[in-house]
Amino acid sequence: MGVPTLRATLARLGPFVKPILPRLSFGFLCALGAGIIALTIPQVLAWLVNNVLHTDGNGRDVWLAVALVGGLGVLEAVLVFLRRQFVITPAARLETQMRVRFYEHLQQLPVAFHDRWGSGQLLSRSMSDLSLLRRWLAFGALMLVVSTVTVITGLVLMFSSSWILGTIYLVGAIPITIRAFYFRNTFRAASRLSQDQAGDLATAVEESVHGIRVIKAFGRGKHMYDGFRHQAKQLRDTEIIKAKTLGSFLFFVVSIPEITLAAGLVAGLWLTTQGQLSVGALVAYFATAAVLAGPVEGMGMLLGMTLTTKTALDRHFEVMDTPNTIASPGNPLTPDNPRGHLELRGVEFRFPDATAQSTSILQRIDLDIIPGETMALVGMTGSGKSTLLHLIPRLYEASAGEVLIDGIDVRQWDLIALRREVAVAFEDTILFSSSIRENVLLGAPQLPHQQEESLLNEAIDTAQAGFARDLPQGLDTVIGEEGLSLSGGQRQRIALARAIAAKPRVLILDDPLSALDVRTEEAVTERLRITLAGTTTLIVAHRPSTVALADRVALLRDGVIDDVGTHSELLERNDHYRFVIASLEEETADTLNQEA
Repeated sequence: MGVPTLRATLARLGPFVKPILPRLSFGFLCALGAGIIALTIPQVLAWLVNNVLHTDGNGRDVWLAVALVGGLGVLEAVLVFLRRQFVITPAARLETQMRVRFYEHLQQLPVAFHDRWGSGQLLSRSMSDLSLLRRWLAFGALMLVVSTVTVITGLVLMFSSSWILGTIYLVGAIPITIRAFYFRNTFRAASRLSQDQAGDLATAVEESVHGIRVIKAFGRGKHMYDGFRHQAKQLRDTEIIKAKTLGSFLFFVVSIPEITLAAGLVAGLWLTTQGQLSVGALVAYFATAAVLAGPVEGMGMLLGMTLTTKTALDRHFEVMDTPNTIASPGNPLTPDNPRGHLELRGVEFRFPDATAQSTSILQRIDLDIIPGETMALVGMTGSGKSTLLHLIPRLYEASAGEVLIDGIDVRQWDLIALRREVAVAFEDTILFSSSIRENVLLGAPQLPHQQEESLLNEAIDTAQAGFARDLPQGLDTVIGEEGLSLSGGQRQRIALARAIAAKPRVLILDDPLSALDVRTEEAVTERLRITLAGTTTLIVAHRPSTVALADRVALLRDGVIDDVGTHSELLERNDHYRFVIASLEEETADTLNQEA
């Protein structure tokens, strides 16, 4: 699909602009009135020259003209003030509405979308692009239309004074129009490239801030700086191209009217000497040209602003047009007797952007986990364990087969209900810049205060996260961005407490104890045995001690379930399982040696 036209892009603003259209219309009328008043003043000057400034003129008429010009000036200022009052508030509200709608859409889009998009790109689309829209809507759009109407009205007044002078001024618009055609295409391309590069630069900054510990630890500050400087220079070069393109266009917009004005001066003086034009009409012509100078010069900037806003809107709608491929069905189903029975039947998975020839990551997965059972999922690195866990709460969609909870395919569940039923603790812990209390209770059910406190304390104690009570403000301590003020083990325990506090029927644990020392892991495991007594649990295990938590073990090998049984049964009959467990024991031994 090609690049949408300016008209097509702006037409999509219709549903958002419609509620605020009355105020925008009043703002437009005020701006238009101010422009017309500005053109009225030269006509007063023409009357003053023709009827007052001569030997028989009346002094009172001079003061009348002065008062009239002063009154018109005050009225123009009032209309400019009213224009701002009418348009600023609704434009800001529209910006907020579109920003909130954008954020809501981001929350609904599948994880696969966020895997492809840089966070800086999404940030620039939600912030700077929509700020451009607000400024254009409150100023650029109105003034572009008003300037156009003002110039046309001014030309009519010029033609009414002298068709020759009007024609001379109008002829100057021909090269500007031709130049504007080429300017539009060049500037639009440069503007889009600039905004995309700004998004990439924002991504680079965000990644560097989040990964500052890694950068410092490996001494790669200079390398990251060089890469950022290269990106910044690319953005600078693009901005210079934009500025040069706009500057060359403004050269035409400013110089051509001045040249035509000089030609008009010569022609006007000749017409006056021939008696075909009064002195007052000549004065009005040049006063009108002076009034038009601002709108004519400003139209170049306004056109550039419009094209920049157009590309910003294209970028915004590019995200908004991305379909949400993982959504609640029209008529969701709910189990009559929810127990947490988890089944996978013939499940396959390949990433949405994978080629048709690529092998599926998961192939014909069949598992049956009865309510209240804890199953460990083990396998070598890259066997597909974490990917399988993502299919249960529909973070990814299975390419084939069924994932069922209590006999209902997860695709038939309401998403909110499904994710209330299933809680997840990931190995790569994500915490938010809020208090520990808010992080732990993020997915918890709404309860009275006393019950909520009891639930919070149970989750904290089960996850062995009692360290949080010793922080400066206890559980109300606000942790830094992504919880980086805490250690890796502390973050994992808070994330595990969050999953426990959700009180799910199905608990998905993606190696949640990997950053804990063995003694802490034993304490957590002991408490989990009690807390998870009635919860169906699927846990990815990278330690033999974690496998011991499970009632049964599923061995995943190259995307296929190789065997299912108890830990003892698999040790006895499966060579690959023994190899995997031996590998896990070696990793655990290495960890203990490092701790020692």
